[in-house]
Amino acid sequence: MIDSEGYRPNVGIILCNHEQRLFWGRRVGQNTWQFPQGGIENHESPEEAMFRELKEEVGLLPHQVDLMGVTENWLRYRLPKRFIRHHCQPLCIGQKQRWFLLKVNCDETDFCFTHSSKPEFDGWRWVRYWHPLREVIYFKRKVYTRALEELAPLLFPDGPPSRAHSNYLRQNRR
Repeated sequence: MIDSEGYRPNVGIILCNHEQRLFWGRRVGQNTWQFPQGGIENHESPEEAMFRELKEEVGLLPHQVDLMGVTENWLRYRLPKRFIRHHCQPLCIGQKQRWFLLKVNCDETDFCFTHSSKPEFDGWRWVRYWHPLREVIYFKRKVYTRALEELAPLLFPDGPPSRAHSNYLRQNRR
């Protein structure tokens, strides 16, 4: 499903633990890291898609997490030209995402990456709140920044932690 502007509707999932650390997943067979995410099917609401993707990618069920919040609007990113599949119709130029912040209320042993025939992740770790901005692929960095900034007050009502790596981000923007 691609909208009239060429964006694929998608959900992003930010999982946090009781120490306010975030789940950071390593993509299968790659040394690239990201949050769980996935497309919204025609019959689904963003929340329904989020819970489906949560089960498929991380193996967690709705009762194993608490929904803390969701971004107010769609956050968009464009794909670099080399990633656009020009032979596919309708043409997808990027993704528009609703981001969800979830708190895990189960054991880490409940995480399971094999609920899908094509697992997304083959490893994971807990990271500090702003850490993903250092490692996510460059074309997703602005969307990750906007999602983390918008959702931070839900996890840190007294103010988010400082971004110790802000110089790194400025030096490596594309």
